[in-house]
Amino acid sequence: MCGIVGLFLKDPALEPALGSMLAGMLEVMSDRGPDSAGFAVYGQGTPDRLKLTVRGDRLDGIVAELNGGVEGRLRDTHLVLTLPHSEEDRVRRWLANTRPDLAITGAGERIEIYKEVGLPKAVAKRFDLAGMAGTHGVGHTRMATESAVTTAGAHPFSTGSDQCLVHNGSLSNHRSLRRILEPAGMTFTSDNDSEVAAAYLSVKLRDGATLTQALEAGLKDLDGFFTFVVGTKDGFAVLRDPVSCKPAVMAETDRYVAFGSEYRALVDLPGIESARVFEPEPARVYAWERH
Repeated sequence: MCGIVGLFLKDPALEPALGSMLAGMLEVMSDRGPDSAGFAVYGQGTPDRLKLTVRGDRLDGIVAELNGGVEGRLRDTHLVLTLPHSEEDRVRRWLANTRPDLAITGAGERIEIYKEVGLPKAVAKRFDLAGMAGTHGVGHTRMATESAVTTAGAHPFSTGSDQCLVHNGSLSNHRSLRRILEPAGMTFTSDNDSEVAAAYLSVKLRDGATLTQALEAGLKDLDGFFTFVVGTKDGFAVLRDPVSCKPAVMAETDRYVAFGSEYRALVDLPGIESARVFEPEPARVYAWERH
């Protein structure tokens, strides 16, 4: 049992409040996943700069050692590196060779991913989620029923540029899918089935599918029960498996689209009393994108 939330803002006036709204939604889901939590926020970015979110210890001196136009912002156990695209390969090689103890949780022009062991309220406070602005974001509270309680196993998982996934459910064929995805160039940092689902979508998108097409293909190739909330640079999408035994509810107004494992995650959102509230249909992709 896990809890997932997502928020896509249509009204730019709400963007400064994205983090505080998302933090409140995530905290309400605490009892669905008390061992770890994480979130992805799509904030400001520019086409000529790349963000790498790095997780680990002893992060203070990394920016100075990298040089080459690399900048950094430290948030607790995570460091967001901002660099020219031309420096990406060099920075990744340096991290792999010099600091193999560190993990890259996300990469892209806009995405930042933070996750740690602990209650959602504590994790959100550690990274100052309430102070973050952006256009959209997703969050996850985890109960590790099938794996160890580690930060590496926490959601969201990001296996493509500006792409992330949070998942409530369980996949039965993730091991066989992983053996197919690894020769296709995917690498994995955990044993979590959700990371396999994220990599599956990354390969489909890389091969030219739209996000909707990639998710629809997953209805055939992903065996198990699941609710996915997927973030991309310009939007997000929701998909439930054909049986849809996991709870899910959505709310839409002219200012935002919100998702929660339960309605109580949405009750404090502005204007919720006049929102169109509905349960996502099984095996149907719901997607929103900013143009």
